[in-house]
Amino acid sequence: MVDSLRAIYPSLIIYEEEIHDFDRSYKWFVTKENDIIGIRRDELTSKDIAVLNAFLMPYDTEFPFLTDEERDWQAAVAPDKQNPAGDAAGELPYRFVYFSIRKNQISPAAFKEAIQELFARRVPILWENGHEGMLVEYRTAKKEVISYDEIIDVLMSDLYIKIDFMVGPFREGRSDAAEHYTLMLKAAKTVFHYSNQPVALFLETVPYLLIDQADPELYRNIRETVLQEYINDEETLKMIEVFTRSNLNISETAKSLHLHRNSLQYRLDRFMDNTGIDIRKFHNAMTVYLALLGRD
Repeated sequence: MVDSLRAIYPSLIIYEEEIHDFDRSYKWFVTKENDIIGIRRDELTSKDIAVLNAFLMPYDTEFPFLTDEERDWQAAVAPDKQNPAGDAAGELPYRFVYFSIRKNQISPAAFKEAIQELFARRVPILWENGHEGMLVEYRTAKKEVISYDEIIDVLMSDLYIKIDFMVGPFREGRSDAAEHYTLMLKAAKTVFHYSNQPVALFLETVPYLLIDQADPELYRNIRETVLQEYINDEETLKMIEVFTRSNLNISETAKSLHLHRNSLQYRLDRFMDNTGIDIRKFHNAMTVYLALLGRD
């Protein structure tokens, strides 16, 4: 393909990190082979650009140069998967970690430099746009656990960056990486639509995914039927949410809400008396929790 294009556009170059800069007098594209090519803008008409965009992916020069490992991952998660994915990381288990930065807070290149300092091993970054994308984190033999809450604290204190993370499960092999990547993106966008927590685990997104797929009218009816007179009682709904997130633990919930245990027990009893639902029982608690998740 490149040779054919060069016959039409003599200025065409293939980007090499040690040789070229991202000259703004060139229009840059990514081929299906994951080569970054540049063609001088003065050789291109608007029609040429439209045609090239149809079978090449435009490359934004504000993004950092893709490493070979990142190119391998881009091939692995591409929807059409026309190119076999490489395996630069061997057989290490991996997980996708979605991130979303507030727009215009930091450039992709500066973010990449900052995030790499927080990991022992360089982390591939797959960008969706200038403020969100996916980290590919590998699990080493030591099975070290990365705290994304701590990463947020570091980025906030050092660079004043507000960022959200959705942490996926570890997986082995890349045969279904594209499908898994798509699921992780959907899960992240869904959970952060409903929740303002800065760090979410994939398992925590499942109820939100189910709610998001429900018919809106059906879900409204379910909420009204389950929550009854408490549908707009934010204090009670907050209590139920904390109680559920605290694994139905009375002491932990009372501590989180700054309540005496007896006061919490009284409120739980009152909810049961008025609705007939004892949320101290797991299945009842989950039903009520799902009913309240979709509230604005």
